[in-house]
Amino acid sequence: MKAKKYILPIIIILLLAVIDQITKYFVIKNISYESNEEIPVIDDLLVLTHIHNSGAAWGSFTGKIPFLLIITAIVTAALIYVYHNIVDKKGFMPIKIGIIAILGGALGNLIDRIRFGYVTDFIYVKVINFPVFNFADICVTVSIFVLLFLFIFKYKNEDFDVILGEKNKKKQDESEE
Repeated sequence: MKAKKYILPIIIILLLAVIDQITKYFVIKNISYESNEEIPVIDDLLVLTHIHNSGAAWGSFTGKIPFLLIITAIVTAALIYVYHNIVDKKGFMPIKIGIIAILGGALGNLIDRIRFGYVTDFIYVKVINFPVFNFADICVTVSIFVLLFLFIFKYKNEDFDVILGEKNKKKQDESEE
């Protein structure tokens, strides 16, 4: 039964979102937002801080929460569609893992956007003044980069037919003739 193949991915997605929410809860309760407090993790290289991001990555789309919610819904639907196309296929495990991590991170940030109207960010690579981020951002960003690398160097045109559901559609069309 295909439904059983979705149980573990859903559990992992929820687990990633819970980890994200726990880390943000820790930050909210222990690091002052108002005072711009910084807690060194590795000297001045990596610090924990507490900021509110009412936009997306690097503060883009600031204050456009309804737009970000719509984009999240569209991307989530597309990822679920791709996952459904490859759930039974061999050779697509890296894509499955990437999709699961992206969905877990997206859910973590979505919870913040709905609850607060902003996302809590707290990891700051101070030495290079990198934008402050959180656990959910790591899940999304690392997965996107890995997937892009795989799409460029590993997967071939016929793999994209499977990913996009074209092979399933071709088989269905042939069986109807």
